[in-house]
Amino acid sequence: MKAVAEKKLAQNIPEYIIYMYQMEDLIRAYEFNIEDIKQYVVNHYPISLEEKEATAAWFSDLIELMKTEEITAKGHLNIIKAQVDLLAQTHWQLLKEDQVYFNIYNQAKPHIIQMIMDAEGVAIGHEIQICLNGIYGLLLAKLKGREIPKIYQEATEAFGAVLSYLNSYLQIKTQ
Repeated sequence: MKAVAEKKLAQNIPEYIIYMYQMEDLIRAYEFNIEDIKQYVVNHYPISLEEKEATAAWFSDLIELMKTEEITAKGHLNIIKAQVDLLAQTHWQLLKEDQVYFNIYNQAKPHIIQMIMDAEGVAIGHEIQICLNGIYGLLLAKLKGREIPKIYQEATEAFGAVLSYLNSYLQIKTQ
């Protein structure tokens, strides 16, 4: 799982963020109990014993970070927020200078505005956070077997296009 996170971070920042949201929620679901995580998660993962030990240590580190950063009930780790901020900074930069990105963003904008209106005054973050939350929400709904309304599917497709473009831009920039 640690290797998956590292690969995602290197190749697809939005996927990394969503994966790490899952890991935070998994830790919360197991109430920060590393023994349960080892027994019910790590031991069932098809990796070598050495990799299982490294994965358990990684989960232990995440647990300690979450406790230290006081995000045991909700919130995200600073290391993940830094990646969200990188995407947001890139978003704001590209809006000013990249017409292709501007057009992709404009496809998502009505859905972003709708999410803000649906939040009824609750602060839900900036536009990139809204895109990430939308995709993560879709993932959770699918995992729970819920029916996904067509408008929500359209929104997450538009959010995915925004995040995909940002990731592609960052990948090219770092090469």
